[in-house]
Amino acid sequence: MQAAEQAALARQITVEDLMDQAGTGVARTVRQFFPEPGSCIVFAGKGHNGGDALVAAEQLQRAGWKIDTRLPFPEENCSELTREKFKALRKSPATPADVVDRAPYTIILDGLLGTGSKSFLREPIRSAAREINRLRREENAFVFAVDLPTGLDADSGENDPEDSIVADFTVTIGFVKHGLIVDSAIDLVGRIEVVPLSGLWPDTTPPNELAASPHSLGPILARRKFSAYKNQFGRIGVVAGSKGFIGAAIMTAEGALRAGAGLVDVFVPDEIYEIVASSAPMEAMVKSVRRYRDLLEEKVDVWALGPGLGKSRAAEVLNLIEKAPQPMIVDADGLNIVAEKIDILRNCSGPRLLTPHPGEMQRLTDVGKMARAGIARNFCDRFPITLLLKGSRTIVCERSKPISYNTTGNPGMASGGMGDVLTGVCAGLAGRELSLFDSGRIGAWACGRAAEISIFQKGASEESLLASDVLANLGDAFNELRNPSV
Repeated sequence: MQAAEQAALARQITVEDLMDQAGTGVARTVRQFFPEPGSCIVFAGKGHNGGDALVAAEQLQRAGWKIDTRLPFPEENCSELTREKFKALRKSPATPADVVDRAPYTIILDGLLGTGSKSFLREPIRSAAREINRLRREENAFVFAVDLPTGLDADSGENDPEDSIVADFTVTIGFVKHGLIVDSAIDLVGRIEVVPLSGLWPDTTPPNELAASPHSLGPILARRKFSAYKNQFGRIGVVAGSKGFIGAAIMTAEGALRAGAGLVDVFVPDEIYEIVASSAPMEAMVKSVRRYRDLLEEKVDVWALGPGLGKSRAAEVLNLIEKAPQPMIVDADGLNIVAEKIDILRNCSGPRLLTPHPGEMQRLTDVGKMARAGIARNFCDRFPITLLLKGSRTIVCERSKPISYNTTGNPGMASGGMGDVLTGVCAGLAGRELSLFDSGRIGAWACGRAAEISIFQKGASEESLLASDVLANLGDAFNELRNPSV
């Protein structure tokens, strides 16, 4: 980021140009999650990070937000450009008092410290950080960190153990910094949004890490030709469900359909055929299967295998995982079956995307005390597969490719059925001839964004969010992927 900024300045792009872009992006991100005006408290430091926050505040004030500015340092100690942005905020039309009284929520902009600051906090920044955390804890304010949460080291992810700011959203400028995606930073960083800056060019060296965002993923998801027909978007074979777990098969099928699959066949055991056939999406075809090994003769383009499957026919399922020549997404009981004969992953007849949660990953391999990125790298070095390691910062990994971190989602997704939906979505994307690596990255982003839309725009909460809510809002997520607002 520092090198890119220096190169931009050498091309006559001014610091103010970059600050205005950054602040505008922060304001847009706030409004993406909170469309209705509310109350905003701005904590602005004396450097350019404070200037970014003040630009955002001025934009929000023009949109009808109540703005309360708090400067830990005297205004005369701030940088010249930051002082100019504070003056612009004061000149901007204030929100009428009757509108302020109806502010439905409070958000905080953390613009205290930016890239280059160290993790140990000193006064008066420490007291300001404590006040931000108090407002979040006691008054349910939502914290938006500008570029990175104060108290977090941008390079290492080290943080002040007592007073680092806990952000709900981190709006990082230009590029994601490594310190934001390390495991120890997850609960401080929260949801990551990237604000790209025009004229800011990254180093041409291929990166070791990627952050999934609409700007990087959108171009992968090509628009359909006007002459498109269903056979061009894949026939997905869903192998899922067992007695007591029919919902897994149904949600996987609907996930594939809502990710653009041309056709979806759901293969279920005889004993649950009638109930699945009566409950499945009308657009899916439900077929009874007596022996899973017979599915090797089916004409499908992509398999989605494992949700709610059970282990009663483990040998047949293992044979299908090993011998099917088509791409396959393997989840849930499919992973538990593979864990007992892990070496089959070395010789599968087609590409495989494994989607374990942490417990399933522990069954697949000894994770020890390694960081999640190390676990993923080691596993992909051992086996020629694509791995989607689910969690608060879902990782997608494949040998010889950069490791990719998802940026969307929220704690409300910690409930049953979310993985079934993701399996179907990844399969639907793979049916459109995307690689399993890209299918996993887009699938994780879209499901996480659909969950956010459910909460911030459709009235759900972290407690009430269901997998069916994610299914219902996938359309909005895919539309946003193609038309990013920031």
